[in-house]
Amino acid sequence: MTTNDANKIKELLSTPKNIIIVTHKNPDGDAIGSSLALYHYLTSLNHNVSVITPNDYPTFLKWVPGEDTVLKYDSATKTAISKIEKADLIFTLDFNHLSRSGDMENVLAKTKTTFIMIDHHQQPDDYATYTYSDTSMCSTCQMIYHFIEKLNDIDKITPEIATCIYLGIMTDTGSFRYRSTTSTTHKVIADLIDRGADNTSIHENIYDTNTLSKIRLKGVALNNLKVLPKYKTAYITISQKELDQNNFKKGDTEGFVNFGLSIKGIKFALIFIENKGEGIIKISLRSKGDFSVNEFSRNHFEGGGHHNAAGGRSNLSLSGTVEKFISILPTYKNALNQ
Repeated sequence: MTTNDANKIKELLSTPKNIIIVTHKNPDGDAIGSSLALYHYLTSLNHNVSVITPNDYPTFLKWVPGEDTVLKYDSATKTAISKIEKADLIFTLDFNHLSRSGDMENVLAKTKTTFIMIDHHQQPDDYATYTYSDTSMCSTCQMIYHFIEKLNDIDKITPEIATCIYLGIMTDTGSFRYRSTTSTTHKVIADLIDRGADNTSIHENIYDTNTLSKIRLKGVALNNLKVLPKYKTAYITISQKELDQNNFKKGDTEGFVNFGLSIKGIKFALIFIENKGEGIIKISLRSKGDFSVNEFSRNHFEGGGHHNAAGGRSNLSLSGTVEKFISILPTYKNALNQ
């Protein structure tokens, strides 16, 4: 974001406004953390702020400060549309194409108001009046920290804001172990702890909330794990029947894709999860080193994301999706074995 844009946004925020904050469908820790961090910050500036998510999110995110104010579009559509239509300003966080907002896409596309995008994914669209895009950032939450910093309001970061930002950075960096975690990220984290983020409590709220059914579902995932040594690839499949048998709740498969990537010698890992309600196979992709799962997913599975972490989807059956995937792999044999 240029200094000129930061000054214009500061001017926009100098008087009270109706502001909407929107994030992507199936929000994760970075989406919820960045949205609520910005919510607390803008509320402190006396704006009328509403966070709207396209749908619900996992239980392990329901403790985040301010979460009880979040409006879910799919269950409160009329109220959400009314708020969007009355908005003076709309922030879109952790996504850069309106299609990622699910059923909200058409409503947002028709809205004639000022949009501000803050996002760290590749290939941003041009719908926003002001775009703060940085693919080198580990998370949108770290960008929210720098956004507040650019507005010369770093001293307005409260313990609540610090907690929300810490959450998103922690989850989007795999607890600070991904390559996107820089020295600057650690400096930001240190400042957030100094400003009231309880790192131990945040970690426990996210990672120490397993249910018995989730533990059993992990067992299913590990049992279904397949390794393709000549492609340095591992993948997991989970059927709708297996989800139902283990009392699946949203978020229960979070992180499962990393089981394959943790195997010595594996460079590319995926998980294929059947979702009969949406009629699709949801795909999560992870990689190490120079292999781009962003490009792989964009080219073959209607998805995208980051260089080493991406998502995708397939309209084929679970077995058909896996067959398609395996048929594609020989094209990438050299890249995976470099």
